[in-house]
Amino acid sequence: MSFYGVTDIWTYTIGAIGIILLPGPNSIYVLSVAAARGVKAGYQGAMGVFVGDTILLLLTALGAASLLRTHPDLFIGVKYAGAAYLTWVGLNLIWGAIRKARSPELATRVPMESPVNLQHPFKRAFVISLLNPKAILFLLSFFVQFIDPTYARPSVPFLILSAIIMAFSALYLSALIFLGTRLAQAFRARRRLSASLSGGVGGLFIWFGSKLATATLH
Repeated sequence: MSFYGVTDIWTYTIGAIGIILLPGPNSIYVLSVAAARGVKAGYQGAMGVFVGDTILLLLTALGAASLLRTHPDLFIGVKYAGAAYLTWVGLNLIWGAIRKARSPELATRVPMESPVNLQHPFKRAFVISLLNPKAILFLLSFFVQFIDPTYARPSVPFLILSAIIMAFSALYLSALIFLGTRLAQAFRARRRLSASLSGGVGGLFIWFGSKLATATLH
């Protein structure tokens, strides 16, 4: 028995929570922005993720996954663009961490002098979220397991599944934003520790970029 075309809503909900809790470039970026620039900037980044994810969900519903599978060159182009952008973000974070470690004054400056990739959180988060063709393929493969193919209006269960995963994503990003501001307070007087954390986050972004660059359609 399905719930408006969703075959097993509780299993999906548990799976969606597990997926959201897995560290990824979106969540790490929002956490970094909140730690560097505060709650307002953190929510700007979260809104960028939300808009990007919404577009990905719409593209998935409109058949973008089939388009990527039938045109491998398109998948490769978007994949490498996303990998290059993630690597660029990571390198900027590492460079900012090196400067912070070398200069005591830099660690106490205003947030506007944070690394360049943290200065426009909505735009950066939006691009990070959008330039991930694997997300479209993943969403389709995950969603299709919980949609009743006999249901008269397939858009209804798709909207329900999308609303669930977006609601949990919003809650999780909010928790990360407030965690980031608390971390900033704890690390403000610990210049080397703060720089090490920023460098570590930069390394994570480079790793995310390498993972995306080596991703396949299967």
